[in-house]
Amino acid sequence: MDSSLDDFLDRLAARTPTPGGGGAAAVTGAMAAGLVAMAARFSARQLPDALELAEQADRWRRQLTAMVDMDALVYAAVLEARREGADLREPLEAAARVPLDIAGASARVAQLAARVAAGNPNLRGDAVTGALLAAAAARGAACLVDINVAAGKLEPWLSQAAAQAVAKASDAERRVITGTMSTERADPEP
Repeated sequence: MDSSLDDFLDRLAARTPTPGGGGAAAVTGAMAAGLVAMAARFSARQLPDALELAEQADRWRRQLTAMVDMDALVYAAVLEARREGADLREPLEAAARVPLDIAGASARVAQLAARVAAGNPNLRGDAVTGALLAAAAARGAACLVDINVAAGKLEPWLSQAAAQAVAKASDAERRVITGTMSTERADPEP
């Protein structure tokens, strides 16, 4: 992940297998963590643990950034095993575990965002955006886990753990958007 955003997006759009959904989910989670860290740093007066929250978000951002390359490596191993006609179970398990880690890390970022959203009201939008992005990253990564579990007939606990991460991220997402978005307060049409 030592490239510019433009380079990453060009590679994402290219007719190549990586980066793909896992890398995109990891970058999305990392962006969410960056927003949470920034909002926390501006909330030191309102949140006594703001600097610790910022440091936690920075750790998740670095981990998620590293997972971009990890996801590409494990998926390359799946493609290589397919080309060689080798057993796919082990490479698919590795390809399920990385997005599972992405989902878990993104869920933690969403939970941090929910805490930071109570900080500086001028940065609430950034914390909310961080929560929304983190929840989307968790959902996307969990979908990849499910795909790999099904393809490799892997243990269902992988999908169950991914679903738990999505539930945590979704809960945090709901908490931060309550009362913030006009679409959440709009009356249903008759």
